[in-house]
Amino acid sequence: MDATTIARSYASALHEIGERHEVADRFAEELQRLARLLREEPRARHFLEAPTIDAADKKRALRAALGAEFHPLLVNFLLVVLDKRRQRLLGHIAAEYRTLRDDAKGHVRAEVTLAREPDERQEEDIASALSNKLGRVVIPHFRVDPRILGGVRVRYEDRVIDGTLRRRLIAMRRAMLSAELTE
Repeated sequence: MDATTIARSYASALHEIGERHEVADRFAEELQRLARLLREEPRARHFLEAPTIDAADKKRALRAALGAEFHPLLVNFLLVVLDKRRQRLLGHIAAEYRTLRDDAKGHVRAEVTLAREPDERQEEDIASALSNKLGRVVIPHFRVDPRILGGVRVRYEDRVIDGTLRRRLIAMRRAMLSAELTE
C-alpha cells in the first residue's frame, strides 16, 4: 500500500470519529497546526520519526505538548498513529483529512496560477466563476507565474483547466505547422 492510501484510511477513520462527536472542524484545525509544526520544526519531526527513541517517550512528549490544547480524541488518535509507527504520515493524514472536510462541506481547493498578482476584486471574480463552473464552493490559492503570459491555469483534485495564453499560442503554432504540412 502506498502512503496516500494509508493516510486516507487513517484520515477517514478520524473523520468518522470527528463527525460522530461533532468536532470534525476542530480536528481539521488542530491537524493543520500539527502538520505546520512538523514542517517548520525539524527537531520535533525528527523526535517523532526517530526509530531509536522509545515509543513510550514519544507518547509522553506528545501528551505533554498537545494534551492541553488538542481535543482528547485527537490526542488518542495520534497515540494510535505512534503505536502503528505511522508518524511519518502525519502530514499526509492532515492533508487527506482536510480533503474529507472540504468534500463534506461541498468545498474544493484549487491552485489558480496567473501571470501577475491579482487584486482583491480579481480574486473574488475568479473564485465566484470557478464556484459557478464547478458547482461547489472553491477555495482558491493564488500563484504567480509570468511564464504563462496571460490567462489562468486552475488545478483542482486531479484536473487542470488551462486557459493560459501560452497554451493557446502553442496550440495555434501546432495548428499552423500541421496546416503547412498538409498543403
